[in-house]
Amino acid sequence: MARTNSDDMLMEDELAAAFLGDEPNSTLERNDKAALNVDEPSDGGDDGWDTADDFPGQLAVDVYETTDKLVVKARTAGISKSDLNVAISDNILTISGILSGGEDENTTAWHIQECYWGEFSRTIALPVQVKEEEGTVKAELKDGVLTITFEKEKVEAPRKITIT
Repeated sequence: MARTNSDDMLMEDELAAAFLGDEPNSTLERNDKAALNVDEPSDGGDDGWDTADDFPGQLAVDVYETTDKLVVKARTAGISKSDLNVAISDNILTISGILSGGEDENTTAWHIQECYWGEFSRTIALPVQVKEEEGTVKAELKDGVLTITFEKEKVEAPRKITIT
């Protein structure tokens, strides 16, 4: 798509200034690479980014229900069953584990590192009451997707209490 010079369109310097908190139409006073956050090869030093040592990675999940089941699905590609932990207590589900495989001791410099390697954890307060007893919960790891299926508790409708 070709760029046209239009009054309602931000030009590159204006757009960068808007994201940097500078006044529109001002010239960039910073180095262009730093201002536009261009990736540079890392020398392994502290670059200001949080690392896996600072916090465990988050696991993306989908949670939905059918008439009698509650289903939690999580993408867990590359994680073996032995590296996964699934626990439930008081309607709180915790999925944790370790994603290994991103280490290479011969690495001298990273150019791009977008994949998360290391510990991850996700704790979810389930939106409906579920049965937690063994035999009522099914966990299956297939094609990189962890699917946990719970039987829903039968919850009685609220009873009206007469005030005297």
